[in-house]
Amino acid sequence: MNDRDIFINCPFSADYQGYFEAIVFAVARSGFTPRCARENDDAGEVRFEKICRIIAESRYGIHDISKTEPDPGSGLPRFNMPLELGLFLGAHRFGGKKHSGKKSLIFDREDHRYQTFISDIAGQDIHSHDRSVRRLIEQISAWLRDQAQDYRMPGGLAIAAEFDRFQADLPTIAASKRLQPGELTFKDLTNIAAEWILAESGAA
Repeated sequence: MNDRDIFINCPFSADYQGYFEAIVFAVARSGFTPRCARENDDAGEVRFEKICRIIAESRYGIHDISKTEPDPGSGLPRFNMPLELGLFLGAHRFGGKKHSGKKSLIFDREDHRYQTFISDIAGQDIHSHDRSVRRLIEQISAWLRDQAQDYRMPGGLAIAAEFDRFQADLPTIAASKRLQPGELTFKDLTNIAAEWILAESGAA
């Protein structure tokens, strides 16, 4: 298990893309390594096994369980996020000493809304991002600064402002690599974010 790896459990739908990019950026800017099921496209590895492997390797987990709307095609909600949250919490509870140090940051979009569809986690500290990318970044940054106990890290407002600049630069950066923003893979995004953060730090 890597003390700097963070398992990201969130929707991968088009309407969540901006939030997903914000999570990846905030994690990287805070000095941690973002991990998720999209990191390795290997048809030989069963998706469930891949998720279990990443969870086993990650000390931290960021979980957004806010997307509960039914799918327009099937009429059913997506249950992947609650399932992966359960796996992470189960690893913490039953994984022995090795996994007892796992920590989670859980988001919903409104205070106490989760109690109507996943009440078993009502005793935990659930955060609300109010559908705000800026609020999401601020809370992730504050949480990771506390976990790292490195108070040289910039605050959430500063990281949110950096993310705005990163997003403005992203189309140009992607074009320089002969890519469109919409075709960036998870590895593309994490590498570009890391390069951008290093360049900005060097220019500061």
